[in-house]
Amino acid sequence: MKRGRKTNEANSSASEDTAEKESKRHKLVEKKTIAVQSPDWANLLQDIILQVFQYLPLLDRAHASQVCRSWNQVFHMPDLWRCFEFELNQPATSNLRTTHPELIKQIIKRHSNHLQYVSFKSHFISALTVVFVNSKSLSSLKIDDTPVDDPSLKVLVANNSDTLKLLKMSSCPHVSPAGILCVADQCHGLRELALNYHLLSDELLLALSSEKHVRLEHLRIDVVSENPGQTQFHTIQKSSWDAFIKHSPKVNLVMYFFLYEEEFDPFFRYEIPVTHLYFGRSVSKDVLGRVGMTCPRLVELVVCANGLRPLDEELICIAERCKYLSAVGLGECEVSCSAFVEFVKMCGGRLSQLSIMEEVLIPDQKYSLEQIHWEVSKHLGRVWFPDMMPTW
Repeated sequence: MKRGRKTNEANSSASEDTAEKESKRHKLVEKKTIAVQSPDWANLLQDIILQVFQYLPLLDRAHASQVCRSWNQVFHMPDLWRCFEFELNQPATSNLRTTHPELIKQIIKRHSNHLQYVSFKSHFISALTVVFVNSKSLSSLKIDDTPVDDPSLKVLVANNSDTLKLLKMSSCPHVSPAGILCVADQCHGLRELALNYHLLSDELLLALSSEKHVRLEHLRIDVVSENPGQTQFHTIQKSSWDAFIKHSPKVNLVMYFFLYEEEFDPFFRYEIPVTHLYFGRSVSKDVLGRVGMTCPRLVELVVCANGLRPLDEELICIAERCKYLSAVGLGECEVSCSAFVEFVKMCGGRLSQLSIMEEVLIPDQKYSLEQIHWEVSKHLGRVWFPDMMPTW
């Protein structure tokens, strides 16, 4: 009887030990499950948080910085503020989400020394002024649809003349040619510049051509007219262009034209060193003919639309005189298949980009649309097809 009682007690003790071990194992599994389900976000590596913050809008970034001390430290890291875009186009009374200018001011006062690449899309001149006043190392600045004016640019130049290398301005009606001239006179390290044609002047080109100024690498000019006949376009002297290209012989001069046909009279009357030329509206045969005669440095030509008269002679002239042409795009135009083949034959393999809508090509006695594919491919040295208009 005693031996049986001891056996039962041993079995009971073993069962209790097994149950206790099983209970501990379940608790350990539960703890691991809870740990997986509830990660400690505060202990994330700061490099990972920094990568996430770089994709957040300013307001979301500010809210996230209030989660914990670690995230707030990342919010103020200098690397987060080297490149930044301010977009404040909604008024304070708007129901749409907007960033309050005071938040921008607080951030800039703390991080102005870190800002290097800044893009502005804002109707709040106060925020932009704070950037110009406090920043000391801006190297790249893009300003779009912002009421920046000449005094603001003078402040910018006073604080960043030694570091500014890129300035792109679009839809800035309060800036005058004198304002942009001040930038060119003081920022001798400026390598890239984009502006509206009304800011371009002979004085500006001469300032960019001075011995103190580095060689410009990229100059973009937007020639835009909103209403036909209401904008008067001035003429830049050939001597100014000559001085400019002598100083910066490798510069890319990009010009975007959004004009009506009757407004092209001041342009392409004498040689101009443009390299990339884009016509966003309909352009006449006469203007394209002048392009061939006056643009020997032309590298890229895009014509979105033209009248109903074929551009055969104009394309042949461009092929003859524009020896560096390597990219062509034609939209709503007309060219006979024979003239197009001759154009490609004259340009040869240097045409690295050739985008022509199939509707542009007009079959003639020599070539059909089926034949032109083979003929053009032969002269290009690669397989080529015209672009097709989607039919969905």
